[in-house]
Amino acid sequence: MDRVRDKIIPVLTILAALVAVWYVAAVFMNTPFQRDLDRRAGETPTTMEFIGKTLSQPKPTLPAPHQVAQNFFENTFLRKVTSNRSLVYHAWVTLSSTLLGFAFGTALGILIAVGIVHVLALDRSLMPWIIASQTIPILAVAPMIIVVLAAIGITGLIPKALISTYLSFFPVAVGMVKGLRSPEVMHLDLMHTYNASASQTFWKLRVPASVPFLFASMKVAVAASLVGAIVGELPTGAVAGIGAKLLAGAYYSQTIDIWSALVAGSVVAAMLVVLVGMVGKLVERSMGGRPA
Repeated sequence: MDRVRDKIIPVLTILAALVAVWYVAAVFMNTPFQRDLDRRAGETPTTMEFIGKTLSQPKPTLPAPHQVAQNFFENTFLRKVTSNRSLVYHAWVTLSSTLLGFAFGTALGILIAVGIVHVLALDRSLMPWIIASQTIPILAVAPMIIVVLAAIGITGLIPKALISTYLSFFPVAVGMVKGLRSPEVMHLDLMHTYNASASQTFWKLRVPASVPFLFASMKVAVAASLVGAIVGELPTGAVAGIGAKLLAGAYYSQTIDIWSALVAGSVVAAMLVVLVGMVGKLVERSMGGRPA
């Protein structure tokens, strides 16, 4: 109980501080527009009335936390999941391309890592290009991928998944390379003493040693994959998905909807990271690791 409390209290403290700063920022950002409204209406509200108005504008510059929370609750729990206004519906559309891209990225990252560890030429030639690829902004890459694939008749889920793959393969590749190279020289020499083949050394020593590194990098990759899926929805003019929800909110100045969609994306990302962590613990435990 004490251990859980020690973890929860710091998180709640920081969350409360962020909410307080958010309220102050909302009042500050919405003040100019509210002053203009009051001046045109000839009203002179008290300070408390004025603050209340800044926190209840229908299209505020910065929505207050309670406005975002109310919108998120309504569009998550009070809408049918098939409704175009349901955040569950939009989250599922984005989640489908996220999971596909994450699967592609994980597989690609593992294959690249295995090649780099076992082929010296790939280590010297491929790794610099992999690092360089991540210096290109995803907002510049996404439209290129969409246009090129659309030209050959590939639209829909695959282009968004490939953008997710582009972001998610890198942390997996780097983490897996570190993990495959993590066994100590003494252990490698011991496998050599036992006359183990390269494949036996790989499966019985390198792979088990790389599992913690793999799942740690997969937590980063799955969050990056979600970002890629959202970005992939922006240049396609998508009508569904968290990215589409953000676009619609920007077009019609629905700032509350924009922030609510961002919260939905954060919740989905947190759930995916937790899920990957749980799978990682189960895999480590099945391989004989000590429970945390």
